Amino acid sequence: MMSNDMMRGSAKEEYLRAQSAGLREKRELEAQGLSPYPTVLEEAFPGVSKVSGVSLPLVEIPADRIVGTVTSGRKSTFSASFLPLPEVGSEFSAKWIALCEAHLSDTGIRDPIECIEYLGNFYVREGNKRVSVLRWFGAVRIPAKVRRVMPLEKDSPRAEAYEEFLDFFKATGIYDIQFTKPGKYAKLLTALGKKPGDPWTEQEKKRLVSAFTGFKEAFAPFKSKDHALLAEDALLLFLKVYPFGQLTGMTRQELKKALSALWPDIVTTSDSGAITVKTTPDDEKKKSVISKLIAGTKHLNAAFICQNDTERSAWTRGHAEGAAYLAEALGDSVSVKTYFHADTPEDAERLIGEAVSDGADLVFTTTPQLLDATLKAAVKHPKVGFYNCSACQPFSSVKSYYCRIYEGKFITGLIAGALADNDLVGYVGSYPIMGVPASINAFALGARMTNPRAKILLEWSATEIDCVRKFRERGVRVISNRDIPTADASGLNQSYIGTFTIDGDGGLTPIASPVWMWGKLYEHIVRSVLSGSVEKKEHAVNYWWGMDSGAIDIALSDLVPEGVRKLAETMTDKLKRGELDVFAQRITAQDGSVISDGVHPLSSLNVLRMDRLSDAVEGHIPEYGELLPFSRALVRALGVYRDRIPPEAER
Repeated sequence: MMSNDMMRGSAKEEYLRAQSAGLREKRELEAQGLSPYPTVLEEAFPGVSKVSGVSLPLVEIPADRIVGTVTSGRKSTFSASFLPLPEVGSEFSAKWIALCEAHLSDTGIRDPIECIEYLGNFYVREGNKRVSVLRWFGAVRIPAKVRRVMPLEKDSPRAEAYEEFLDFFKATGIYDIQFTKPGKYAKLLTALGKKPGDPWTEQEKKRLVSAFTGFKEAFAPFKSKDHALLAEDALLLFLKVYPFGQLTGMTRQELKKALSALWPDIVTTSDSGAITVKTTPDDEKKKSVISKLIAGTKHLNAAFICQNDTERSAWTRGHAEGAAYLAEALGDSVSVKTYFHADTPEDAERLIGEAVSDGADLVFTTTPQLLDATLKAAVKHPKVGFYNCSACQPFSSVKSYYCRIYEGKFITGLIAGALADNDLVGYVGSYPIMGVPASINAFALGARMTNPRAKILLEWSATEIDCVRKFRERGVRVISNRDIPTADASGLNQSYIGTFTIDGDGGLTPIASPVWMWGKLYEHIVRSVLSGSVEKKEHAVNYWWGMDSGAIDIALSDLVPEGVRKLAETMTDKLKRGELDVFAQRITAQDGSVISDGVHPLSSLNVLRMDRLSDAVEGHIPEYGELLPFSRALVRALGVYRDRIPPEAER
């Protein structure tokens, strides 16, 4: 048994080591321009400490969630992580050493600390030195008397996230996991196979805490001070690739290896503004001599993964035809193979794995619903190039691609406006996903160009509304419906395709439609890989190409009046030459706010994320609950409001 003198000497040595570590942390934080001391609640959130709050039963709180003190009285005696700073011989050091002796003895430190909990973090009112000693010796949890204070700002995203935490805490009693944006606790529950309101066993709670603690420890060395990365957010992305059951079975070394493979994606998904949107293909004629010399790649194997098949899905047929076009355009430089019926997550993962085993250098997955399976494969096969047909995606391992269909909608809009003799134009929206509000607004701008009185009546095919029937009942005689998803303009002969008119007898006459030229898009991407100009995997890149690249075109019926046809052709030529910005004019939203001031150009990301409708439009963007079940998976993947959509637990 250690004597009192030996214990006192040992405690003093511990203080010296802790003080040395504290001084080092203080210097490092000061060098970075950061505060070297614990956060003071009253300084960070004035007035919080005076709010009455709710007293909780005695609870063991996560030690790393203790981030500061209530007042500034003892602020300068600790470094940011509660390491001691005063010299040995001070009154402070004597008290710290005495507490250390108690901790090393059979008695231990028994008295709980007192603190205020605010937004999931703890601020010590009484017991700072106990926190310092216990954390120095690696305590994971510390007994505490807690007063919980609710957020003073009720409508902020952080306050919304905290409200969701309270529901999570009520079910689990887990303080460790703290998201700062709303919607993420629901995503976590889905990843764990749980639903809101499901009961939790003690074993399930311990398993989650243990898994997150191990994940957080493995995550810490990766975290760069240049990124505001949270282990919680990284965990959500991690669980997309490695299911929870797999995470719990990983060794520390396996976890580090998995995090290393996923790290570029963790970094890019942490910054919503880090997406690079490329709106034009690389110009091969301007490519430097050096880049041509180092290109090196002479032949590529390209695989296309499709949902459904060409008989039942026009969308799949368009991509299959694009793959065939690619094979013909590049000849011996590329081999193409197409895989169908990736209709479930399991089928998608199997087919992508089959494509990689077959030697694919490039894998194109042709719907947004295939993104998760694509990401899993991309992390496991970093030497293969993966592309997913979607927009505004933040992943570095998977590049996304889509077409600027709003340019075609602008052209069909000006035709529709000219033909609407009663000033009413019906517009059938497809899904409330990224880029669709921009298409609606561009269509409205085109209609107002030829008919300043035009009113765009908006309905959605993704809801239970019979859109065309409703338009007929309102006397609408010009309607914009879904586009031709293939390069074959003969699709315009189908009565419900594109923009069409309704005659007095109810007959439908197709007039015009945007046309998706997937083959041109695939040709541009593969040529960029062959030439060595493809972007590095450290960046989140979205290819979003339009008429100036040949990825979008317009099909016009012979029934379009000559004057209107000439105007449409003139505007189309301007778009193809890159001389027209559809949104470079003042655009006012339905609520009177300004979408575009006409002076400052909208960025590509702003256009993609556009979520307000022009005041020329009568209708609204449907909420998730208004959508038909078949459309919900796509909207969860690419929806305008996808961050606010409650995930659905699916198996």
